[in-house]
Amino acid sequence: MSTKTYEIRTFGCQMNVHDSERLAGMLEDAGYVRADSGDADVVVFNTCAVRENADNRLYGTLGHMRPAKERNPNMQIAVGGCLAQKDREAIVKRAPWVDVVFGTHNLGSLPALLERARHNDEAEVEILESLEVFPSTLPARRESAYSGWVSVSVGCNNTCTFCIVPSLRGKEKDRRPGEVLAEVQALVSEGVLEVTLLGQNVNAYGVEFGDRFAFGKLLRSCGEIEGLERVRFTSPHPRDFTDDVIEAMAETPNVCPQLHMPLQSGSDRILKAMRRSYRSERYLNILRNVREAMPDAAITTDIIVGFPGETEEDFEATLEVVRQARFSSAFTFQYSKRPGTPAAELPDQLPKEVVQERYDRLVALQNEISWEENKELVGRSVELLVAEGEGRKDAETHRLTGRARDGRLVHFTPTGAVDREVRPGDVVHTTITRAAPHHLVADTDITAHRRTRAGDHWEEGVRPKTSGVTLGLPSFGAPAPQPSAEQGCAC
Repeated sequence: MSTKTYEIRTFGCQMNVHDSERLAGMLEDAGYVRADSGDADVVVFNTCAVRENADNRLYGTLGHMRPAKERNPNMQIAVGGCLAQKDREAIVKRAPWVDVVFGTHNLGSLPALLERARHNDEAEVEILESLEVFPSTLPARRESAYSGWVSVSVGCNNTCTFCIVPSLRGKEKDRRPGEVLAEVQALVSEGVLEVTLLGQNVNAYGVEFGDRFAFGKLLRSCGEIEGLERVRFTSPHPRDFTDDVIEAMAETPNVCPQLHMPLQSGSDRILKAMRRSYRSERYLNILRNVREAMPDAAITTDIIVGFPGETEEDFEATLEVVRQARFSSAFTFQYSKRPGTPAAELPDQLPKEVVQERYDRLVALQNEISWEENKELVGRSVELLVAEGEGRKDAETHRLTGRARDGRLVHFTPTGAVDREVRPGDVVHTTITRAAPHHLVADTDITAHRRTRAGDHWEEGVRPKTSGVTLGLPSFGAPAPQPSAEQGCAC
């Protein structure tokens, strides 16, 4: 019997991207191999439900899959993630050619559900109401040779009126520190240079086991792992952002001077309506404290325009906070109703044209600030971790692209002190020569180039494969060295 192939298509946030790595790991453990090209035997859609057009996007894509399914009835289509958790059996009713539907709480069921659907020749829908197995216990096929996601928690205890995530991901569940650190060590043992700690509300980490200083301690413990060069995290909530975290960021050399912290609105009245448990001055004070400890920190944010009842005065308050905050960039969104959220039932939903006009003004202001902030970096030397696939015009400009320690994207010319060839995963030093609102350019010779194991692995087509990690009781400090991730982690 020939080996079955799979393809995973991911929609949504970093959490979904990391969940897809888990799904790939499980499928490969079950004997599937990734499809190189053409039709796969199993196509998995890992969905998002946050934006208004998420439903249309999924069902439109499923519609395009119907002819392929009719040509090959043995092909299986699976739908998982947040939209699956929300729509459940409705997915099969709207798209009867779907074979499997699974939710956010039972990622580990996918291989068994595929086999059951194949055996019974009917669709299998399994949606759990609470977490069955913490995702960290599942294997993961990593996408990057040089950078890895590590979940510290899943779920969220907040009740923001615009957000559907808590109802789909559940209450916050924290991993034990030893488990997190063991997974980080496993990635570093495979040559990974950078990890990003993930959580729906990452700095609330520790609430489940009663340690409000747990996240700062975790950052410091990451600083003790030899070979780990960069640590990032996303996304923190201003309510839980404490001075000990700022101190840990500033005092731990491998924690990057970068902070992504959602603002959502600069109007205190709207923040209250959103059930965001901070106000604009509290938010700006956090930024002041961060910049006092790390003057060169790049701070980014999320902002929603057009929340129900937002007046011109409310919007002007947002613009004023943006002017004071001096974000290096911002992810800006037009408010969209999500059924099942309190905000969807609020009066005074704004007309589309009003929201669009305000959105355009916000984007114009932020672009102006981003450009001014980036111009300040011209002439500065930067260390770049060379990236793959982040420079869309690299082929025509003959440049490569990397991320600076503060997270900024830099397109650079790979000439000068180059050791053979610069590869994704290598580290280079160069000088910024030009700024744009959304990136920097370094069209001067590289001053230093360090070849890395991550670069070797990228060149060889090797990607880390981590087994599930579970160590039990809380602990801090660097973990003992772990065996190669291909052989499985200690547990």
